[in-house]
Amino acid sequence: MSIIVAGALALLLAVLGLALDAGRGYMIKAKLDAAVDGAAIAAGQSVTRGTNQTTQTASAQQAAKAFFAANFPPGYLGSSVTLATPSVAFATDGTVTIGIAAQAEVPTTLTQLLGFNVLKVATTSESVRRDLDMAFVVDTTTSMNSTSVQKAVRTSSVDFLNNFDVTSDRVALMHFATGTVVDVPFKAGNARGFDRTAMTNTINGYSFSGNTNSSEALWNARWQLNHVITQPSSLRVIVFFSDGAPNSFSSTIPQTSSACTSNTGTLTSSDDPPGGPNQNDNPGGLYRLGVQTSQSISSSCTSSTAAMVDRLPDNYNAHAASEPSVTFPVVTNSPRVVTKDMNGASYQVRYQNVNRASRNLLEAMAAQARAEGIFVFALGYGPLLTVGKGADNEKGEDILKCIANVADGPSRCYNPKQPVGVYCYAATTDDLKPCYSQLASAILRISK
Repeated sequence: MSIIVAGALALLLAVLGLALDAGRGYMIKAKLDAAVDGAAIAAGQSVTRGTNQTTQTASAQQAAKAFFAANFPPGYLGSSVTLATPSVAFATDGTVTIGIAAQAEVPTTLTQLLGFNVLKVATTSESVRRDLDMAFVVDTTTSMNSTSVQKAVRTSSVDFLNNFDVTSDRVALMHFATGTVVDVPFKAGNARGFDRTAMTNTINGYSFSGNTNSSEALWNARWQLNHVITQPSSLRVIVFFSDGAPNSFSSTIPQTSSACTSNTGTLTSSDDPPGGPNQNDNPGGLYRLGVQTSQSISSSCTSSTAAMVDRLPDNYNAHAASEPSVTFPVVTNSPRVVTKDMNGASYQVRYQNVNRASRNLLEAMAAQARAEGIFVFALGYGPLLTVGKGADNEKGEDILKCIANVADGPSRCYNPKQPVGVYCYAATTDDLKPCYSQLASAILRISK
């Protein structure tokens, strides 16, 4: 009888040990999986650092090892771990494949009664970095003209570019306020790579002044991706950084003064509704396209009478000759109502029409870009985005969520059949770099 009891007790202890060791093994495996997956992402971000494959490989491997070491502590649950040298393979089509493999060993406890002395746990992960076409759009409006904000925007934007490969990725840089300037376009002839040094110097030289003509920026980003490049990459992205909702748009705009008839310019409004009955105040500003200052088209257009506009154009026509097949309505019933004639006999421009048209155009252009297979990622900065502004007291971040097509944005603009992007909100300047890192990581995760 004692022999039977002893045998049963040994078996019971062995089963208990098996359960204990299996549970510990599961915890080690979960920790190992997370560390390896993160190391693969970190390597994918860092493989862009360097001007040749040798230095890029070294950067990727160093980042993978550092991330893994930080996320799998030595001796975790009594284990010892081995990280294999990360593999980095460059394909001729611009794709980079990074492989990570690791194994952990841990001495067993009571399972040794069954003859198992060591529990081994192994895992692998792979990140595939595909060739990329990216239009990078930076807001340089007046609302960000404080010294500290300017410095943070410049630093974080430059750091963001370091995530991308100067030899295989294609990047175009532009900034916007009242107008848009394409600072560094895509290389001609579908050539791969981009000039990160030129972009860094350009960003560091930005000045911050003007209104928020977001749709003009989005139009230029689409144009670069669709027409400057005729042999697109497998991944096309617009990264759109802004601290406010649109309040301006560009068009050929009819005016009451014969001296100002049909001038192409930018009609602007403030972020807050003006005073006066029925919000009939004339929004300020008819400016040349691409001009970042308050320079008027002509001196005869500077008076409040001369600057009045008879009516709005039916469609966005600032670039009608360049892209006649694509139409973006200005006068429309959705998603916001914009009327053609302005306030009865005087036809003075209504604040709400300019404000609403600015927002409609940005959302329509982003929807068109997504319909063309382009991902739109949006980074919003600062307190102006989280409070109601404009003719309809809308939050600016809702508009940015719309253009990124994220599920937690307004239901009216979410379309799961189109590319779903990312929206990240940076409440303070310290949040800019983490947000840019989030966008870069998301770009690296996307595959065709």
